Amino acid sequence: MPEVVGSALKLLKEDPRFNPCISHIETIPRREPVFGKLAKELPPNIKKYLAQKKIVLYEHQCEAIELLRGGKNIIITTPTASGKTLAFNIPVFEALENDKQGTALYLYPTKALSNDQLKVVREFERLSGIEVDSDIYDGDTPQGKRPKIRENSRIIMSNPFELHLILPWHTKWKKFLSNLKYVIIDEAHRYRGVFGSNFAFLVRRLRRLCSHYKSFPQFVLSSATLANPIEFSQKLIGEKFSLISEDKSPKGKKCFILFNPFYKGEQGSSTHEETKNLFLFFVKSGLQTICFTISRRMAELIASWTKRELEKSNSILVDKIASYRAGYLPEERRDIENALKNGVIRGITSTNALELGIDIGSLDCVIISGFPGTLISTWQQAGRSGRGVSESVAVLVAFQNPLDQYLMKHPEMFFDKDKPIEHAIIDLENPYIISGHLLCASAEQPVLTSEDRIYFNDDPENILRDLAGEGLVQNTARGWVYSGRGRPHEAVSLENISASVFNVVCEGELLETMDRGQTFREGHKGAVILHQGETYIVQDLDLKNNLVKAKKEDVDYFTQPVMVSNVRVIEEFDRRKIGDFTLYLGEVDATEQYIKYKIKKFDRIIGMGDIDLPPLKLKTTGFWWTIPARVENKIEQMGLDFVGSIHGVEHALINLLPFRVMCDAWDLGGVSTDQHPDTGKATIFVYESIEGGIGLCEKGFEIFGETVKMTLDLVQSCSCQDGCPACIISPRCGNENRPLDKKGTVILLQELLKSFTHATRL
Repeated sequence: MPEVVGSALKLLKEDPRFNPCISHIETIPRREPVFGKLAKELPPNIKKYLAQKKIVLYEHQCEAIELLRGGKNIIITTPTASGKTLAFNIPVFEALENDKQGTALYLYPTKALSNDQLKVVREFERLSGIEVDSDIYDGDTPQGKRPKIRENSRIIMSNPFELHLILPWHTKWKKFLSNLKYVIIDEAHRYRGVFGSNFAFLVRRLRRLCSHYKSFPQFVLSSATLANPIEFSQKLIGEKFSLISEDKSPKGKKCFILFNPFYKGEQGSSTHEETKNLFLFFVKSGLQTICFTISRRMAELIASWTKRELEKSNSILVDKIASYRAGYLPEERRDIENALKNGVIRGITSTNALELGIDIGSLDCVIISGFPGTLISTWQQAGRSGRGVSESVAVLVAFQNPLDQYLMKHPEMFFDKDKPIEHAIIDLENPYIISGHLLCASAEQPVLTSEDRIYFNDDPENILRDLAGEGLVQNTARGWVYSGRGRPHEAVSLENISASVFNVVCEGELLETMDRGQTFREGHKGAVILHQGETYIVQDLDLKNNLVKAKKEDVDYFTQPVMVSNVRVIEEFDRRKIGDFTLYLGEVDATEQYIKYKIKKFDRIIGMGDIDLPPLKLKTTGFWWTIPARVENKIEQMGLDFVGSIHGVEHALINLLPFRVMCDAWDLGGVSTDQHPDTGKATIFVYESIEGGIGLCEKGFEIFGETVKMTLDLVQSCSCQDGCPACIISPRCGNENRPLDKKGTVILLQELLKSFTHATRL
C-alpha cells in the first residue's frame, strides 16, 4: 500500500486541478514503538490475556498502570489509536481480581462507544478468566435486566445522562457504589462549556454519594490533546491529577494536506465540489477513503455525485461507494461498518457519526470537508486512516470562513503539537448551574453545608436559602432536603443552563430540548433544525408553553439568524493597562434581539425571513477594551472609517476566539461603539451569550494578547481588498456588516499589539 499512497500523492501534486489549492503538506514520519517495563509483574491471568493478543506494553501504558497502582488519578492525552483503553483496563482488571467485590464505572458520551467498548472489555474478561460480568446500563437497558446488572455486574458502562437519573436511586446501587474502585471517563474533552460544567457537578454528586457509602474511587480521564489538561481535569472532577501525554506507540507515515479552494480569495470554487473531486480522485487511485462532511444531506450528495461520475465511465467502483449517518437502522449501519472493515466498500461519506469509537478497520485516506470546529475533532477524524504502521493520507478542505482560512495560512498552529492552544473551559461559579445540582443533591441525600461545601463551591448556603424562598428546599435537622413538587433530575438538564427549557417536537415525538437562547436563534418559525442528520422546518414557536413544533422536510438549504445587541456594564472584576488601551473583565447586562434570518444554500443567500420575537436579556460575563483618542485620530487622519475599524476588529476577534476556548460561535456576542455610556470612550465588548457565563470570557481576558496577534494575522493575510467572510464579515451581523473598514481594522490591531510591551495589571 505505501507505493499506492505515494503514487496517488504524486499525481495529486502534479494535477493542475488540485495543485494550486494545496496550501501546505505536512509529512508526519513513521515512528518506532518504545516499550516499557512494570516495577511489579502483572497477575498471571492478565499476562495470559496479553500473550494471547500478542501485546507488549508501551512506555506510556506502563506509566499509567504504575500511577494507578499508586492510587493516583490520571488524565491520558495521547492521540487516537495509542492504546489508552488498555492502559486503564489492565489496572481495573488487576484491582477487580484482587478485590472480588470491587467495581468500576465506565462513562462514555455516546451509546455507540459504550457498545464498542463492551466488546473489548468482554474479550478481556473471557481471555483472562477474570469474572466481572460487564454490561451496559443506559436508557436502552430493559427494565427486567436492570436489577441483575446492579447486583452482579462489576464493570458497568453508562453515560452521563443515565448517571444523572441513577443517583436519586442510589440506595439500589449501594453494593456497587460501596465497592467502587475506578471511574473511567472516556473522551473527556467533550465535557466542556455548559455540558462540561454540568457534568463537573454531576461527578461531585457521585463522589458525595460514594463518600456516604465509604468508597473513594480513583478517576481516569482519557482525552485528546488540550492546552490545559491538568487545570481541566482538576476542575472537572475536583481532585488532583497526574498527566500522561507522551505517546510511545508506533505510527505509520502520514501525509496531511491543507487544501484551500479559496486560495484566490472570494473567487474560489465550492468546498463541496472540491470535496467530491478529491473523494473521486482518491477512490479511483486505489485508496480506501472516508470523507467526513458537515451534514447528513451533504454526505449523501457527495456519495451520489461520485457514483454519477463513476457511472459515466462504467466503473466497477460504482457499487463500492456508500454513505453513513445517524438515522439508519442499526442493522443497516452494522452491514456498512462490516463492509468497510472487510474492504468491500472502497469509499464512504459520513457525518461525524464515524469520528470515534466504532471499529471500521484501517483506511488509507481521510477527507475532512470543512474544519470541524476543534483541532481535537480534526485529529480524531484524521486518525481514522493509517492505524498501526500503515502509510496514509489526510486532507482538510477549507470553507471560506475565518477559522478555516486562518488554518490554511498558519499551518504551524495545526501541526505544532508541543504547543496546544485549545483550552477546555469548565465553570464552577455559575449560580444557575450550582442551583440545579444542589436541588438534585438535596433529593439524593440531605445537604450539610459544613460537609458538602467541598462539592458545591465552598458556599452553598446562600443559594440554598434562595431556593428555600422559592419553596424548593427545606432546612431540617438532617440537613437541607428537597421539598419541590416535581422530580428535580427531570427538570435539570445537563446540556442547558437556563431554567427555561423548550421541547422540540415533530408529530408528537420529542426530538430534543433547547434553552431559551438556542431556541430564539435556532427554533424560530421558518428555521431549519438539523437533528441526527435529518432536516426539520419549524412550523411554530409557542413561547407560552415552551414548545417548538417542527415538520420533517428534506431540504438542501439552512437558515442563519441575524441579531442586534446592546451591552451595559454592571460590575468590573479586573482590569489591565495595555499601553494607553485599557482591558476590563466584569459582569454585564446584554440584550439580544433576533430580527431576521438568512436562507442559505452552500455559501449563497437565496432568501430572507423575519423573526418576530421579544428581546433576550441576560446577566453574564464579558471583557471589553477602550480605544485611546490618539488611535481614533490616527485612523481618521488616514481617511479611514473609525467606526468601521472597531466593527471589523469586533467581528474578526469573535470569529477566532472560539478556536482558543473551544466553544460554539454563538456562545459569544459582541458590540462596538465609538462612545459607550459606561466608559465614555470608544469601546469593543465581547460577552458570553450564556446566562451567568461559564468562564469563556475569563479565559478570553487571560489570553487576550495571543488572540489579538492571531486576529491581526488573520486579517492581514487575507487577500481581499475590503473585507470578506474569511476575515471581518460576519454572517450574523444585525447591521448588515456596515460600516466595515479592513485597512482601519489592521491599523487598530497593530496599535493594540504594539501596546502590549507596556501592559500591566492595575
